[in-house]
Amino acid sequence: MKGIRSNYEHTIFASYIGYITQAIVNNFVPLLFLTFQSTYGISLDKITLLVSLNFGVQLLVDFFAARFVDRIGYRPCVVAAHIFSAAGLAGLSFLPDAMADPYAGIVISIICYAIGGGLIEVLISPIVEACPTEHKDAVMSLLHSFYCWGHVFVVLASTLFFTFVGIDHWRTMALLWAVIPLFNCFYFLLVPIRVLVEDGKGMSVKELFQNRMFWLLFVLMLCAGASEQGMSQWASAFAEMGLGVSKTIGDLAGPCAFAVCMGASRVFYGKFGEHIRLERFMRLSCVLCIISYLMASFSPVPFLSLAGCALCGLSVGIMWPGCFSIGARSIRRGGTAMFAFFALAGDMGCAAGPGLVGMATDLVGGSLKQGILSAIIFPVILYIGMLVYKKWKGVWSS
Repeated sequence: MKGIRSNYEHTIFASYIGYITQAIVNNFVPLLFLTFQSTYGISLDKITLLVSLNFGVQLLVDFFAARFVDRIGYRPCVVAAHIFSAAGLAGLSFLPDAMADPYAGIVISIICYAIGGGLIEVLISPIVEACPTEHKDAVMSLLHSFYCWGHVFVVLASTLFFTFVGIDHWRTMALLWAVIPLFNCFYFLLVPIRVLVEDGKGMSVKELFQNRMFWLLFVLMLCAGASEQGMSQWASAFAEMGLGVSKTIGDLAGPCAFAVCMGASRVFYGKFGEHIRLERFMRLSCVLCIISYLMASFSPVPFLSLAGCALCGLSVGIMWPGCFSIGARSIRRGGTAMFAFFALAGDMGCAAGPGLVGMATDLVGGSLKQGILSAIIFPVILYIGMLVYKKWKGVWSS
């Protein structure tokens, strides 16, 4: 027991599981949308609102966490995050059937686990950043890869369960997924946790908002989230449209291929990051991302369009954790508030990217290949922003 309480490797392992929990929260319920429709007679427009509800609640948590996390402390908040996540996932297994309106039961469950997911997103990165480790850029990249592996694991494990046990037993699957955050809740009670900035020494929200570097990195985080989700959310549709396969195969060939490539990119930098300059790697990744969007949009060969989706996953892998690392290095007194607002910016981008693609697709008459080209603006802005950062570095850092 003493080993756990004094060994920061356990803190990092618990943080890995935290990001797997985040992946469960964001990616399990979308697999059940058609099941909810057939089982409870819920209309598609109501089901669509469930995605917005999840990320909307997480956005609110990101915003308010900037003010209360430092006052309450990392440990109580991260433990509460996993309790909310476990409760929300477990609630899916009985609340829809226990309530007069099944949709209300689903909504309550999603709000509950979205609170947990939002807190996890705000807390895990600063907890790992505060650990006494070397090569923090590489550690941060490896940490964020576990969201990708969690995403793949959720899709594969759930698909296998539904195939061999039956989709009718989805409530059991929800309970099984709830075990992971429940275990991690107790794990985080034991591991050592350091604060990123000593109490009273961190920047206030007002100071952050007056910092030019903060706003530059805020825009970079927004573009990172938009570059990622602008492609990821449409990857399944690309696979079905381009290859003419079933939704199950499409999910594996689209979102899973994207997530595997994104995770591989983060593991690569996690392993070799100490020999690679982060800023240069991010600029090259922006160029690769632009190429991937052009491939997906203009390739006359369906397979190459799908390869563009996978290449996009490879290119965006470093963007989110890289922005976190640059922020921690450039604004050393930013503290938890900075990470909370970066998470907020990233989530705003996650909503803006797919939204822009959807609107653009409608404007061009339903052509997804043309609509997705609109999201190329985000890696372009990110690349320009990295050039601005190179110019400002050392001048506006604090």
